[in-house]
Amino acid sequence: MNGTRALAGTEAGVQGLPWIEDAGKVAPKDARAVSKLFFDRLQTLEEGTREHQYARNTLIEMNLSLVRFAAQRFRNRGDGDMEDVIQVGTIGLIKAIDRFDLSREVEFATFAVPYIVGEIKRFFRDTTWSVHVPRRLQELRVELAKAKELLAAGLDRDPTVKELAAHLGLDEDEVVEGLIAANGYTAGSLELPGSDGDSTKVAPRTYADVLGERDPALETVENLHTLAPLLQQLDERERLIVRMRFGAEMTQARIGAELGISQMHVSRLLTRIVRKLRDGMGIDA
Repeated sequence: MNGTRALAGTEAGVQGLPWIEDAGKVAPKDARAVSKLFFDRLQTLEEGTREHQYARNTLIEMNLSLVRFAAQRFRNRGDGDMEDVIQVGTIGLIKAIDRFDLSREVEFATFAVPYIVGEIKRFFRDTTWSVHVPRRLQELRVELAKAKELLAAGLDRDPTVKELAAHLGLDEDEVVEGLIAANGYTAGSLELPGSDGDSTKVAPRTYADVLGERDPALETVENLHTLAPLLQQLDERERLIVRMRFGAEMTQARIGAELGISQMHVSRLLTRIVRKLRDGMGIDA
């Protein structure tokens, strides 16, 4: 097996597991097979022990290819360093490892990718610019902010474009470009009153009033793509309940009557199922 070296007993560190010299070099097809062995052993090891740490860390390193695979979906975003995306995706991988259960008989890759993608999406949602600008201008924004603060302290006023350019050793046009681009870092409220050139109107319209609506179907398609493997992880009864409630739009009382259980039991099952699916998609409760 590429990148592995098996040692016996205590020399391997964990009884019954191979010692992997460089887990990051294990081929993906080998990683799938070896991961099952490590997951099986991980469930019997006490958390916090050296053996548990070895098994868990090896699983993380062996399956980093899943993070790189998922990160490729975001390679054209341009508003986040790919190394940062990989690190964030690795957090999702670790969550998947800690929550994976072999008894589900689901491939770990199928289970893990929604966790990884969910963490990456959260990263872009929370940390990126409202409007995409080139990295050169993103970096210039930081330099301008520092220069403005420094010069303002000495001048007791906001510095001019000429003063900023002289301080940073830049052309005035570059400074102006950087100041304009900085407006893309945050977004203004759509509830601010807009101007439509008609001052006779009593109630001015907001920007939101004149904007087209976002098509909700776009996000629905992506969510369904992420949801599909999570539904496969549910047991047969759970999938049946999902079909009856959200497919056939049956009431909880009718579902209970069909399954021979109480409406309260159906409610508890639905709550557990929905929580499981939201958790798998990386959606905060």
